[in-house]
Amino acid sequence: MERKKAAVIGSGIGGLAAAVRLAALGFDVTVYEKNRTPGGKISQLRTNGYRFDTGPSLFTLPHLAEELFSLCGESMRDHIPYRRLEVNCRYFFPEGDVFTFYQDRAGLASEIERTGIVDAPSLFERLERSKEVYDLSAPVFLFSNFHKLSNFNTPAYKNIARKLRRLDFMRTMHGANRRDFKDPRLVKIFDRYATYNGSDPYRAPATLNMIAHLENNIGAFFPEKGMYSIVEGLYGLARRQGVGFRFGRAVTQIVVRDGKVAGLETDEGFESYYMVVSDADVKYLARNLLRDHPLGRRLGRSEPSSSALIFYWRIDRTYPQLDLHNILFADDYKKEFEYIFRRSEIADDNTVYIFISSKAVPADAPAGCENWFVMINVPSDSGQQWNSVVARARANIIGKIDRTLGTDIEKHISGEEVATPQTIESATSSAGGALYGASSNSALAAFMRHPNMLKSVDNLYFVGGSVHPGGGIPLCLASASIVCDEISAKYMVHE
Repeated sequence: MERKKAAVIGSGIGGLAAAVRLAALGFDVTVYEKNRTPGGKISQLRTNGYRFDTGPSLFTLPHLAEELFSLCGESMRDHIPYRRLEVNCRYFFPEGDVFTFYQDRAGLASEIERTGIVDAPSLFERLERSKEVYDLSAPVFLFSNFHKLSNFNTPAYKNIARKLRRLDFMRTMHGANRRDFKDPRLVKIFDRYATYNGSDPYRAPATLNMIAHLENNIGAFFPEKGMYSIVEGLYGLARRQGVGFRFGRAVTQIVVRDGKVAGLETDEGFESYYMVVSDADVKYLARNLLRDHPLGRRLGRSEPSSSALIFYWRIDRTYPQLDLHNILFADDYKKEFEYIFRRSEIADDNTVYIFISSKAVPADAPAGCENWFVMINVPSDSGQQWNSVVARARANIIGKIDRTLGTDIEKHISGEEVATPQTIESATSSAGGALYGASSNSALAAFMRHPNMLKSVDNLYFVGGSVHPGGGIPLCLASASIVCDEISAKYMVHE
């Protein structure tokens, strides 16, 4: 019996996971990727003996990736070895305080005592509460087709309906944190989790405080060969399952006939497909690939998530006071988000994230050196003069690093590459360079996120960070699982 042909647009984490699952269901799968290498927003940069991961830098919920290998009768650790981190992040505050967030509870308690934080009971209570909210909401909002009406009759949906108030969606993240913690340092630490999906803690619902559970209870992990090894591992798995890849092949149109997918138009002509799964940014797809469809108008009304300004610095010395993940907080955190989301600008004082993969993967930098991924959150591109923005931001970032670390970092930067919202959009086709599609800056954000399918177009499905359930590696993996469960139930193609 001839296998049905399925196309996947894009080879990000969601696209790779969907390709593996479709192949396991019995489809003849081909992935189209406009770039020359797989990965989407997860890429890498090699230059002068340094290697940089250029996208996500934290690995959580690794069991979701393990599921893909198990599905194919393999062990993930044979292809993507990883370890649990001892330190989730090191936080530097404008007042000069440094707080190391250990995963080990005893180490965390000792750090709380060392830094004089009086909120130890509140912190541990918050971590337990974030687990409760996650356990209640994840089966509904993260791991099922939220937009499918029949799911509302399942036990998980009935359970959440009875306990809706526990989701805390009527307060903002910051409002909940300010009420629960006396110490402003903890307020900032927990406000920061809004940035994990490109949102504003002063507007995003407190439900998102459950993100802390992923990192601090389930755990933060890191691949032994760096973040890009996740892509390499999934790509290899897909190839072993018979998935075909066409790199450097941009899709120009999803062809729909009589309300059903007919195939794809590429720069080499039309190719017929029974089914299409898109891992492309949904706004980009609506504007460019799905012609004469009202989807673009609806998506145009959504507020984009934040983007990023990233400097990849080749540092010619080491900094023992820094860890793998580091945060240098702004003095006025609220002002930072007001500039990003209200003014589409950046403030002069921004929170700086420094990710140094060579702390965990020594081969990522020459001996005695470090590879610094230095990032600030910025608005998506809407016509800003990025050359002047980058120059001003760079000067302010360097000043902040020098004050915090007591150094002259400029003298130790032997080389530099830069990513802006414009370059991110060009490389990943993310509208405006928004990293997570739409923001989650309202209580209804989870309800408004684009679903994984369209009622008006049969056999067209959506995965990836711009659609349900959201951005980041775990949720992109979840989107592929949701879609392929729906496909399996509908077509029963597995032999």
